[in-house]
Amino acid sequence: MPWIKPASLLGILAIGLSKTMGSDFGIRLYPVIVNTVMFFVFAYSLYKGPSIIETFARITEPKLDKRAISYTKNVTKIWCVFFVFNASIALYTSVFTSLDVWAFYNGFIAYIIMGVLFAIEWLVRKKVKRNAGV
Repeated sequence: MPWIKPASLLGILAIGLSKTMGSDFGIRLYPVIVNTVMFFVFAYSLYKGPSIIETFARITEPKLDKRAISYTKNVTKIWCVFFVFNASIALYTSVFTSLDVWAFYNGFIAYIIMGVLFAIEWLVRKKVKRNAGV
């Protein structure tokens, strides 16, 4: 999990910023920071290889064919889009909304969206595997 160190460091920086400024703004930025770091980690894995999703897939299926590797790259791209989308909404809620709205989106809605994305990917993967005879 290469994102843990940079996300933790930026999180500590955000908390320190909040303490120094005497506001919750730095803490409100934490979801923005985490999503941005995750985007860069996933995007870099597409550039450098193997993709993050391919790495996860190889935990249970060490031998992946070319179609499976292509599929994992596409799933990694979808997660990159999600992280950009989620970071953008998190930034908007941090800057322009009340603490209640920020907490509702970042503490509930974002996780619902993430769960739906996981579920859809799982269903698609099952269908792809079934069609491939796996």
